[in-house]
Amino acid sequence: MSVVAPFPGSRDRRPIATFDRHELMRILDLYGRMVAAGHWRDYALRIDPDVAVFAAYRRHSERPEVRIEKRPELRLKQGAFALVGEHGVVLKRGHELGPVLAPLERRFMRLVG
Repeated sequence: MSVVAPFPGSRDRRPIATFDRHELMRILDLYGRMVAAGHWRDYALRIDPDVAVFAAYRRHSERPEVRIEKRPELRLKQGAFALVGEHGVVLKRGHELGPVLAPLERRFMRLVG
């Protein structure tokens, strides 16, 4: 005798944490510049119901150098975005993606004389 599982309806679904198009474009733009500079070589994207994570690697066999996390449930408290370092320390947290990515983008600032 077979068991038939019911198809989940629209009321049964929880919203999934994802990066929207503009956020992902900004993250991938930074990733492209870091690859061109020789800092990063690989990335991974993880989408869960509670968190969306973009992890950037120096080499594919290591821990990620940085993780950019989006946790929508924290958007009213500390901010939905977090920049997490290689050892799991939160480097920056905020409500908008731009200021959270600022420590990584500072690597490209050079004095032009």
